[in-house]
Amino acid sequence: MKLWIFIIGVLVLAGCARFQPQPLAPAQNAQRLEERSLTNETLKTFLQTNLHREFPDWPVPAWDFDLLTLAAFYYHPGLEVARAQWAVARGGEITAAQRPNPSINATPGYDTTTSIPSPWIPLTFLDIPIETAGKRGYRKAQAAHLAEAARLNVASTAWQIRSDLRSALIEFVSAQQHEALLQRQVAVEEQVVKLLQGQVQAGAIAGSQLVPFRIALVRARLDLIDAQRLVSEAQVHVAEAIGVPLKTVQEVKLTFTGLENLEIITQLASAEVRRIALQSRPDILGALAEYAASQSALQLEIAKQYPDIRLEPGYQYDQGDNKWSLGIIVDLPILNQNQGPIAEAKARRQEAAARFNALQVKVLAEIDRATEAVQVAGKNSLALRALVEEQTKHLDAVDAQMRAGAVDQIELLNAQFESLTAELAQVDGRLKLQQAVASLEDAVRRPFELPPVIFESTQNEKR
Repeated sequence: MKLWIFIIGVLVLAGCARFQPQPLAPAQNAQRLEERSLTNETLKTFLQTNLHREFPDWPVPAWDFDLLTLAAFYYHPGLEVARAQWAVARGGEITAAQRPNPSINATPGYDTTTSIPSPWIPLTFLDIPIETAGKRGYRKAQAAHLAEAARLNVASTAWQIRSDLRSALIEFVSAQQHEALLQRQVAVEEQVVKLLQGQVQAGAIAGSQLVPFRIALVRARLDLIDAQRLVSEAQVHVAEAIGVPLKTVQEVKLTFTGLENLEIITQLASAEVRRIALQSRPDILGALAEYAASQSALQLEIAKQYPDIRLEPGYQYDQGDNKWSLGIIVDLPILNQNQGPIAEAKARRQEAAARFNALQVKVLAEIDRATEAVQVAGKNSLALRALVEEQTKHLDAVDAQMRAGAVDQIELLNAQFESLTAELAQVDGRLKLQQAVASLEDAVRRPFELPPVIFESTQNEKR
């Protein structure tokens, strides 16, 4: 008997989990974050595996949107948080599938009036719980639906990371173009002021006539400083969207081709894509999974109306006699029939249905708003393009007149300044168009084909 007790104890302890401490060291973690780069070999391997192509030239000469998106999936902490939440939900599936453990109750007794054949009268009961009415199945179904909702949340998080990166790149490229045009404007204004200063010194014009041009030059320089600030801020946003330090982004070249393809815009705005978006966006599918979980939760609470059964076989050694018994314990649903939890579960199901309906209404409004914004921004972009073409023709005409001696150089510089102003307006219009198209892409969540890597942890090494 002692041997069997020892063997059972060893088997029980062998199946127990052991605690493994994993302390967080803020200083070391901060150092690892600072050491993140876009040139390390582990990132290269990650990109090659998921893009299915080799990179003979590493580091790559330029980082486009696709490469940066995968880098964000590799580094961004938000995706790891979503994956961890999914892991918690999957742990909930294991918990839901567990069967209740039996328990043993040992009650030693001692007879003080006699010792023949033994004064000891030990009593032992084994409590074996039996779940009824399919409760375990409903519990497993609820946990599975919640795990699916958590998995879809990973996809939603990945899309949000992609969206933030795209917006940051659009702002960065636009700010760079804005800065380059302002630099040219400042150069033109400086030439104008220099020429006018020569005329003032020669007595051809009064000094007061130079004042407006000096003011215009100061404004242009201030605009340039502000544009340089916007470039720096956009660069910070790109680094934040990827999950790396700013210096990492500053060390590489970023490229972005834009979102002005009319064919893509037409596809995104089609009725078919709109219908698919209202049915298959990850957040909508996640809301459906949460509703299904609320259904299973209601089924579980209804099943709890029916009491579980507990079998209690017992044994007692009494003065040399071996006594066996079998107890059956059943809760009597007299004072309540689990009506309170059932009412709560019904209300939660209604809440889940209302949230799903509200989400679809929100998605529909997002698609409508983004579609209208694309149409307005597209018309504005076409008008600004026509303005640039008109200013370019005017500039060519003034240049021809100057070559013929009909106008002076100041007239040509003024025409160049006006042409650059039109180009600045076109850059702003293109920025608004790309932002509108990006919003439409976010509303319909197309392309929806996110890589499988978003569901895989990349926490092992991220330098």
